[in-house]
Amino acid sequence: MERLAKSYRRGVAITEVLKDVSFTIRRGEFVAVMGPSGCGKSTLLNLLGFLDRPDGGTYRFEGADLSGADDATLSAVRNRRIGFVFQQFHLLDRVTALDNVTLPLLYADDDADDAAGGGAARARRSLAMVGLENREDHFPAELSGGEQQRVAVARALINDPAMILADEPTGNLDAKSGNGILDLLRTLADQGRTIVLVTHDRAVANRADRTLVIEDGRVVAGESAP
Repeated sequence: MERLAKSYRRGVAITEVLKDVSFTIRRGEFVAVMGPSGCGKSTLLNLLGFLDRPDGGTYRFEGADLSGADDATLSAVRNRRIGFVFQQFHLLDRVTALDNVTLPLLYADDDADDAAGGGAARARRSLAMVGLENREDHFPAELSGGEQQRVAVARALINDPAMILADEPTGNLDAKSGNGILDLLRTLADQGRTIVLVTHDRAVANRADRTLVIEDGRVVAGESAP
């Protein structure tokens, strides 16, 4: 990201959320994002995941400048190259863990998944990656909080993304379950996936390779990649 800016208008009032933000994240790096409430952390994550567009500046993803890309291009990149994990698990209560994991395939338009069950096979592989291969037929209510978040991580992995964006992924978990999720994210980073994690917890941030600190819409620490 180079000199990225984002503001929101409400009536006649304009609020600058991000101002002249520049940083680089390397492939396979585990980066935490910290800062006080309202500083722009979630807005930054939305821009990284192509859920929103910047007002100015340049965003290069995997070497390509996508700052001015059309919606179809951004949607394709988002669905195929980026996985999302949130504080709320966002699982569908009435379907199994396996079916929850396959949901992104509905949006990926992947011809490789045919009626023979390619999507289910991929979902099983994703569940195995997070240690839940024996829980695929369980509904969310039958899983612990930590297991539900692991299902959410498996869902984020099903399209084999280059980058996973995690917004307070341990916020609703006890310490043991939270550490399990952080261990999982660490493993994924060690395997070459880029992880960007928003947190307010310094202990969580310390598990990352580097921490970007945002204050008043600007990155004030951690800009340079190692």
